Amino acid sequence: MSETKKTGQTVQTTGHAWDGDIQEYNNPIPRWWLWSFYATVIFAIVYWIFYPAWPIGHSYTPGVMNTITYTVNGEEKTTHWNTRALLVRDMQTGEAAVKQRKHMQEVANASFSAILSDPKMIDFSSKIGKVLFEDNCAACHGMGGQGVVGLFPNLVDDDWLWGGRTEDIQNTISAGHIGFMPAFDKTFSEQQMDDVTEFVLSLSGQAKDKERVARGKVLFTGEGGGCYYCHNQQGTGIKSVGSANLTDHIWTIADVASQKDIMAKRTRVREVISHGVNRTMPTWKGRLSDEEIKLLTVYVYNLSGGK
Repeated sequence: MSETKKTGQTVQTTGHAWDGDIQEYNNPIPRWWLWSFYATVIFAIVYWIFYPAWPIGHSYTPGVMNTITYTVNGEEKTTHWNTRALLVRDMQTGEAAVKQRKHMQEVANASFSAILSDPKMIDFSSKIGKVLFEDNCAACHGMGGQGVVGLFPNLVDDDWLWGGRTEDIQNTISAGHIGFMPAFDKTFSEQQMDDVTEFVLSLSGQAKDKERVARGKVLFTGEGGGCYYCHNQQGTGIKSVGSANLTDHIWTIADVASQKDIMAKRTRVREVISHGVNRTMPTWKGRLSDEEIKLLTVYVYNLSGGK
């Protein structure tokens, strides 16, 4: 190494020179940085020894940390330390898991009326139920439960096809339902289809043609159409068969509410009458535990304001 003068300071050089006066300075990295680098190397070696690290064929080095014991299908399983096993154990025996099981048992032993009158149980049910809903129900009904008109019912209003009591909702989640309405495209003529469509719109005060309404009523309430079998004579629906109430302004199948003129509304109602309805909500009994279904019931019940 040689030294050279630069702005009053002594600077080390490597001894290399070009064109007689161009030299290469020697500026080593700070010593603290070098020792930090050495420390990371030592840390990595220690980590490789203590923790699972290096892949070996279809396995890996397990490390020498303590073993972890947790339960799988009622049987204890012991394995070397790893974050997955640690998570499973914490979910089974951790402080939070113990508290959650305690609250779950309280909810499982309580009636719906007791749950809905206890702010703490409502809060617990809503938090767990929200997660259950997002994991299992949101794919169809949406994250907020608004549903999709024509496909999946809206759960945030107070219109329930199969009943809105907690027991009704619990049964719907547990057993599922099949929503069916036959297609009338082969049953009604074009005029009859128009007449029944107009009568259905009249039930919610949206019809314009009184003559069509009169003819449609005969078909709806008589043997010609037989619509009253499911929707009853007044068109208010029957809970036991999940038929819609046609007298309100809530439409679960025909997208009438978003239409701006009467012609578009007629088209939407006519499509449903012509093609019918065939949709299924699957059963969740067996997929979810009884306690989870109960928590989900409380959450869904509260989505509509508890009506």
